[in-house]
Amino acid sequence: MTNPLMEAYPDHVAAMRLYGPEIHADPVAVYEEMRRKHGPIVPVLLDDDIPAWLVVGYRELHHVTSQPQLFGRDSRRWNLWDHIPENWPVRAFVSWQPSLVFTEGAERKLRGGAIGDALDTVDRIELNMICERVADRLIDEFSGDGRADLISQYAHRIPAEVVTRLYGLPESELPELVKDAYLVTDAGEESFPAGLRVMEQVNRLVAAKRARPGHDLTSHLLAHSAGLSDEQVVQDLMVLMLASHTPSSNWIGNTLRLMLVDDHFSMTLQGGRSSVGQALNEVLWRDPPTQAMPSRWAVRDCDVAGRRVRRGDLLVLGIAAANADPQVRPAAPVHSGANRAHMSFSHGEYGCPFPAPELAEIIAKTAIEVLLDRLPDVHLAVEPERLRWRPSVWVRGLEALPVLFSPAGPLGRRPAEHWES
Repeated sequence: MTNPLMEAYPDHVAAMRLYGPEIHADPVAVYEEMRRKHGPIVPVLLDDDIPAWLVVGYRELHHVTSQPQLFGRDSRRWNLWDHIPENWPVRAFVSWQPSLVFTEGAERKLRGGAIGDALDTVDRIELNMICERVADRLIDEFSGDGRADLISQYAHRIPAEVVTRLYGLPESELPELVKDAYLVTDAGEESFPAGLRVMEQVNRLVAAKRARPGHDLTSHLLAHSAGLSDEQVVQDLMVLMLASHTPSSNWIGNTLRLMLVDDHFSMTLQGGRSSVGQALNEVLWRDPPTQAMPSRWAVRDCDVAGRRVRRGDLLVLGIAAANADPQVRPAAPVHSGANRAHMSFSHGEYGCPFPAPELAEIIAKTAIEVLLDRLPDVHLAVEPERLRWRPSVWVRGLEALPVLFSPAGPLGRRPAEHWES
């Protein structure tokens, strides 16, 4: 069947599909083929053969993310909304909401500044202690078994349990909120009702903190000089919670995988801790938790790397592809060392607001270090080639990471006073 949209998008007649088993099986190879055939900006087809542009060049991605006046975040300007079905698989990523994610201009600076300032009030030492306590408790649940799945039992659970504790919720309400946060990010049948429950709980929290402020993230955001409304605070706390969960859990899981399969990052008691930071950075280059983002719309007709992009066109930020651009990453397999010029937190005005990347790294680094301390002989329970990535073009995360280790009692090698500090 002829796609009627191709008349308006002649460059997309022979476009490659950014969905399906081929790209799920080996996205790196697909990105390289795209780069070879089309250059740094690639005409692609999203689900249901919806035309879009995928930016795979590092310089071009830097350009797009540095030009908010040309490439905006407000998805309501998309010129193809009339062709998007209600059940479109990517709809959740692009449907406009009154949150920080889709704001632009002065409102973006106002709300982004408020979020950044509120996050900057988080005491880094206290955050590290919270992470250690959460990690220790989770490890206690399986340390005596001698085996575990470090994705479902560990990496997937840590970020939401840590971040929600910063919000100032009563401890008794945390388990329910964390459980619903898992359901929302899993995008299954329970995702929508779980999202409504999370929204209701955050609404109650904001109302309570407006009446009786405390020393927590929610109270700092409400008291900020930006003067955000309760609705704005609820929306942005929701975004912060859900946006931090999947990327952070995949960052932890992908780094644990790297340290278990790559001899350069030997997971031993002697060398493990010193290489955690390097491994975390290497993953942001090699297997970034967010692979691609359908998150920019052309404000007006413009030219990008010789391609004519029309006003309202959707541009997909190819983060993993740009990180692998031969102009910034040599073909030979080398480790990135201290090079942090990756695009894994995006870039520019709409990138991940400071200091969110720093706090995310504290959570991920602490989670991995606690595991190394508690289970120093942990090793894969299967051959590395049997590990499977989740079939997604948008995120990079393992389905499971089965490991074996010597059984240990609660708190293992870590002294009891560490928990109480």
